[in-house]
Amino acid sequence: MTIAGSIFLIAVGAILRFATNFHVAHVSVDTIGLILMIAGAAGLILGFIQQRMWARRTGRVPPVEEGEIPPERRY
Repeated sequence: MTIAGSIFLIAVGAILRFATNFHVAHVSVDTIGLILMIAGAAGLILGFIQQRMWARRTGRVPPVEEGEIPPERRY
């Protein structure tokens, strides 16, 4: 789940939880909104963790031995 998707879920959940006043038989719209907000928050946290892992992984540069052409100048 992307960060934008998580923010969208939080926004939709907040609308369902706080801005609606209709009732559906056998369904609690407030609870659905709360579930969407929790899922969005969890997705947002996991998205930030995943982004941090990828940034850490791509930031490494392998050491260059003497006489070897650096990776950024090979092509």
